[in-house]
Parts: sequence; C-alpha cells; structure tokens
Amino acid sequence: MAEIKLFNKWTVQGIAVQDPGLQQYISLRPVFVPKTGARYAGNKFHKSRINIVERLINKLMIPGHKARKHFKSSGHITGKAGNAYDLVKECFELIEQRVKKNPVEVFVKAVENAAPREEIITIEYGGARYPKAVECAPQRRIDIALRYFVQGSFQKSFNTKKPFVQYLADEIVAAYQMSSVSVAIAKKNELERQADSSR
Repeated sequence: MAEIKLFNKWTVQGIAVQDPGLQQYISLRPVFVPKTGARYAGNKFHKSRINIVERLINKLMIPGHKARKHFKSSGHITGKAGNAYDLVKECFELIEQRVKKNPVEVFVKAVENAAPREEIITIEYGGARYPKAVECAPQRRIDIALRYFVQGSFQKSFNTKKPFVQYLADEIVAAYQMSSVSVAIAKKNELERQADSSR
C-alpha cells in the first residue's frame, strides 16, 4: 500500500512529539488533503485529533481576531479554505528550501517550542484585582502557539511588499530555532516571565 503523504509531498512517518504534555494533542495522522470541513466541530476535544497542519490552515482563515475584536482584516484569505491551503503549502516549500529538512517536522518542533507552559489570570479579592499564575492546558497551549504564528506573520506583512507566506515561513523557522525574532517565542517568554513574577 502506498504511503499517504501530506500535500502529496511530505511524509509524517518518524516524526515524534518530544514534549510529553503535548503528545496526545498534536495529531500527525496522515491525510491526503488536510481539510475535514469542520465535520466534528461540535465534539469536545475533537480538534486534537485533527492533523496539526489542518489546524494551522483553519487559524489562517481568521487572521484578524484578537480579544473578540476583528482588529485587522486581510485580503489574503477572504474566507477561502483553498487560499489558506495554498499559502501553507507554499510556506512549507520555503521552509524546506531554507532548513533542508521535512517542513512538517520543523513545524511540529516550532509548535512545541512556542507553546507557553504558564499564563496569568486575574482574580478579584476584596475589590482589588491580582494577577495569578496558572498552568496552561495542553490543548490551549497549541491553540495559543498557532494563533501567535498567524497573527505575528500578518502584523509583520501588513503594508509591506514582502509576501505574507515569507513572513509565515520566517516565523515558523525562528520558532523552530528558539529565536526571539519569532513573535510566538517572544510572547511565550513574556507570558512565562509575568507568570513567574506573579506567583
């Protein structure tokens, strides 16, 4: 039986998730086309069984949402899953050229590196508000990392001539290399520092 490859180009065989907290939540189930069409959207925790690349494609379709406000729209996407699919495929081709590795493996490692372990919540006590450090749930860790990849790339590409797909490739490669040039890594470090100081 022929091996199923992502985008019919890249294998997912042999790619392992190193972070034990994320192993059950990063799915690398091989698919020809990473698009399920939200068939199981109502099922609790089902998105953790969707291929991680498809989750990136889904995040690309809502690039402007921030704190429930649509702060920046984008002409790149316009709600079309096909456009998002093409952008991710082109991005992976760029990553492969730069790093000379399987881009799916690079992307999975970047998600692991960018996923914050702690965050802060605000608790109200006697009319005053205090920050409190809490551990981040594994599924939320992945959601936050993917959101930072997309929003950071769109913010950098806004009003520039350089194509968005290059910024997305830069972001993923920087996160893979644990570089603070990556918006996701910078935000993760800031979040964990705030959590550490408010413990």
